[in-house]
Amino acid sequence: MLDPFPIWAPLANAVGAGFYISNGLMLLLLLAASALAAGSEVGFFSLSLDARNEIRDSDNAAERRIAKLLDHPQLLLATLLIFKNLLDITLVTLTSIATKEALGEGVAAWVGVVIQTVGVTFLIVFFGELIPKVWANQNPIRFLKITAPVIEAAQFLFRPISVPLMGISNIIEKRVQRKGYTITAEELSHALEITTGKDTSLEQKEILRGIVNFSSISARQIMRSRMDITAFDIELDFHELMDKINKSGYSRVPVYRTSIDKIEGILYIKDLLPHIDKDEHYEWQANVRPVYFIPESKKIDDLLHDFQEKRVHMAIVVNEYGETEGLITLEDIIEEIVGDIRDEYDEEEIQYTKIDENTYVFEGKTSLNDVTKVMNMGIDVFGNVRGDSESLGGLLLELFGRLPKVNEEVIHDVFTFRVLAADQKRIKKVRVSMQRSEIKKQDRNLD
Repeated sequence: MLDPFPIWAPLANAVGAGFYISNGLMLLLLLAASALAAGSEVGFFSLSLDARNEIRDSDNAAERRIAKLLDHPQLLLATLLIFKNLLDITLVTLTSIATKEALGEGVAAWVGVVIQTVGVTFLIVFFGELIPKVWANQNPIRFLKITAPVIEAAQFLFRPISVPLMGISNIIEKRVQRKGYTITAEELSHALEITTGKDTSLEQKEILRGIVNFSSISARQIMRSRMDITAFDIELDFHELMDKINKSGYSRVPVYRTSIDKIEGILYIKDLLPHIDKDEHYEWQANVRPVYFIPESKKIDDLLHDFQEKRVHMAIVVNEYGETEGLITLEDIIEEIVGDIRDEYDEEEIQYTKIDENTYVFEGKTSLNDVTKVMNMGIDVFGNVRGDSESLGGLLLELFGRLPKVNEEVIHDVFTFRVLAADQKRIKKVRVSMQRSEIKKQDRNLD
């Protein structure tokens, strides 16, 4: 009887070779798909807010598809995670099976599987994670234009899995939030007083307190009021302007037309240095830079970000009617954290006199923010009675309900305010006394 093996051997070898080739191609396809999924995750969630708004209004259909997927970030993330993990598990499983079939049974087969698993892990980490993520981070829009149709199809395909997973995630998130602890700035400030030890200096405490309160302070609380603003009329000739500049000592000054409520821009004194020898007819107004207006309620942490982004150092604070209320600088904001920054043009200190540990005399125009700093009190100590007032004189107008006379007193909580000097228009000088023992009793009761 003839042995049939020689007849079928070439065919069997061809079938075997085809099997390995198709298996290899499938594994490469899985690795490529895994790379696309990994890169897409970085690409989608590394886009800035401006980039998202730009592609949302784009005329390009591919970019609008990207924006549409980002409209549901939780569903998108769930889809990417399911897709990526499914591809990686399938890739490892298929290569393990192929290796075991190629090597047969026994110890050698299992050693081969271990070596193959380590090799596939390296391929997934390097080619399926590292390289695509670096590329996607550098060119997110370009990368996502390629992958968005695939991710969109995967989102539809895996919806029966991703939606229940999102539901479970939301339940867990709600439980964690319910058990979480929300701490207020006041509680954090109180904790700061308790936890800072003897080795912590007064300056360090002030910096920490400034950081704690930073996000709660509005521009109105630390601005320089309109009556204290130095500004130049845009109609001045050049010689008049230089005379005022020499007297003011400021490096940046607002410029107005007609009144302080009509600020035209900010004059940087350094811009005039090349023209210092010009005559009085020089049109210095061409050097006026645009002004940055902000509302009174703007928080100074947001304002600091705006200053950094716009590369400006000064803003004009306006009310709801567009009238000038005050001026705030980058230095004012930084001082809320690090304390007062003095230069040769600054006054030596806040205008006040310390009578004893519990009694101070302030000018009526002193800001409540400075008063609380001097008396080492919390920034919101007058929060329930101050109304819209930002100065000590304004606070007394709120407490009296009228313009008080000299030597009149008013008591609020643990504070006693006595008017030492006033005229028909404003309060000029105030003595503030407080009962620290009462404050300590209140703190013990709270504890």
